[in-house]
Amino acid sequence: MQELTINDNTFQRQFEVEINNEIAKIEYSLQDRKIFLTKLVIPNSNTDENFEETFIKEVFEIIKEKNIRIMPTSPEIRKFIKKHKQFKDLLPIGIRL
Repeated sequence: MQELTINDNTFQRQFEVEINNEIAKIEYSLQDRKIFLTKLVIPNSNTDENFEETFIKEVFEIIKEKNIRIMPTSPEIRKFIKKHKQFKDLLPIGIRL
């Protein structure tokens, strides 16, 4: 898989990356040093089964650099954090999945 070039589109409040001439995105809402990850959209044309995981990991790294806590409201994001326990430190104190 190639390296992803993720754009933080603050106007549309989404992290986005182009894949197969379509846009994959994670929509968000930013409030009080917390980012609510509300929706994950992966184009149907995607054939790389590791893409979703790679995309989420890279978005998490961007968020980590900004020192913001993650509130995973999207079911796919919640599932990802449960599977990858190393990202639980990005959750606000007291939040459990």
